[in-house]
Amino acid sequence: MLEAFTTAFSGTLSAVAGIFLIIVAAGLLVRWDVITQTQIDGLSAATVKVFLPCLIFAKVVETLDPRGQPGWWALPLLGVGMALAGTGLGALALIDRLPAKRNLVPLAGMQNAGYLVLPIGLVLYPDRFDNFALYVFLFILGYNPVLWSLGKVLVTGDREQRPGWRDVVTPPLVANLVAIAFAVCGGRAILPRPVFAAIDLVGSAAVPVATLVLGAVLGGVGVRLGHHFADAARTLAVKLLALPALTILILHLTRLHAVNPLLAEFLVIEAAAAPAVGLILQVRTYGGNDREVGSVMVLSYAVCTLTLPAWVAVWSMISG
Repeated sequence: MLEAFTTAFSGTLSAVAGIFLIIVAAGLLVRWDVITQTQIDGLSAATVKVFLPCLIFAKVVETLDPRGQPGWWALPLLGVGMALAGTGLGALALIDRLPAKRNLVPLAGMQNAGYLVLPIGLVLYPDRFDNFALYVFLFILGYNPVLWSLGKVLVTGDREQRPGWRDVVTPPLVANLVAIAFAVCGGRAILPRPVFAAIDLVGSAAVPVATLVLGAVLGGVGVRLGHHFADAARTLAVKLLALPALTILILHLTRLHAVNPLLAEFLVIEAAAAPAVGLILQVRTYGGNDREVGSVMVLSYAVCTLTLPAWVAVWSMISG
């Protein structure tokens, strides 16, 4: 068992370390003013409005088979369930500090479900990435509305300013819905091959560019860890320890891995991923304590470099 743990841990650590090196490099380029805020905004906009929708459309249309995958609709529900479960655990961990620290609650329960998980899947499962990406996109179909509604209200501390429809109805969401409609109605058969190939080609830029954007955003965050360490420890104990442990327990009891091992591994990675970078973007846009949220965010990504491979290794040992 120890050998299985060590093998899975070292393999995942190698994959995660390569991704985090890109994130760190991008962050340093921002701090050294090699990449400007305007360029970050441009890359982020291109990713959200062009690259990611094309990747979503191509992978969902190509991989989703409603007849062969009758339970596909459960993944959006799992996205909602994991976000709410993690947020509830975060509220319990910080209950004696509420409502003053409610801005940290979503950091305990809402992970970087796409920008971090996608490149990890690409490195770990290159031969099964199409299926892995499909799980990601179906998962965030339910997860993102929670992130941009409940998550925004909690992290900004602003109950008056509610998220508008533009915050929830994003290009990736539209691409997801259109792609599912194509898959359900058999639209792939009528889509010209050159058109599909062009969409797939543009979408292939999404993962590396999104990884660069993630590092650039984190690199622009102000950090004062000493002032927020105690609250950060509680928050990360939920996000990086309690939530993945609970997920693994449920997976073990339901024996999902016996039916679909890739889906089970995907859910472990989702549960163990660091907080959503969208939360710091919400604070920058709508207001809030950016130094506190940013400090916890940066610490979580540093710690996640070790905890995520550890949870993947634990799951590999249990499920094997």
